[in-house]
Amino acid sequence: MKRITDPDAPDRCQGITARGQCQCVREAGSDFCSMHGGTVGAETLRKREMRNYRLTKFKARTDELAANSNLASLRDEVAILRMMIEEKVNSCQDSQHLLLMSGPLSDLIMKCGVLVEKCQRLESRLGNHLDRTKVTQLAQVCVEIIASHLDDNDIDEVSDQIFKALGDV
Repeated sequence: MKRITDPDAPDRCQGITARGQCQCVREAGSDFCSMHGGTVGAETLRKREMRNYRLTKFKARTDELAANSNLASLRDEVAILRMMIEEKVNSCQDSQHLLLMSGPLSDLIMKCGVLVEKCQRLESRLGNHLDRTKVTQLAQVCVEIIASHLDDNDIDEVSDQIFKALGDV
């Protein structure tokens, strides 16, 4: 740690010791030396800048999604929650920090799960899901369309292959 030579130096640490004002040079961007927490101020500033960057990025993405009238749905909400989960995980520096973030992450994951269930329930009620019956009906229509363009011998083989493929799914 570098000590000052001039007691009136402008870059002198503002920390107070038992002998008076600290004799060390302050850290850049702080009024204190590293012994008196000068590096904490720089780290706090870096974290604040990173947080502001992420918030700005998130706000820009949210505004982008909100401006698009085609995207106003529960699926978008799921996408936003998943993006928030990803940001939280990416912000963790080590496994200990990840453990500390497990509470907020768990909360976001639970909210995402509830939202996915509601989205699926709503799509089911609106008839947006293809159940096995609808898929089979669609396959029959496809076979009829194909049959109108093929010979009778080939129709049975195509039909069997389509229904076999559906059975495998």
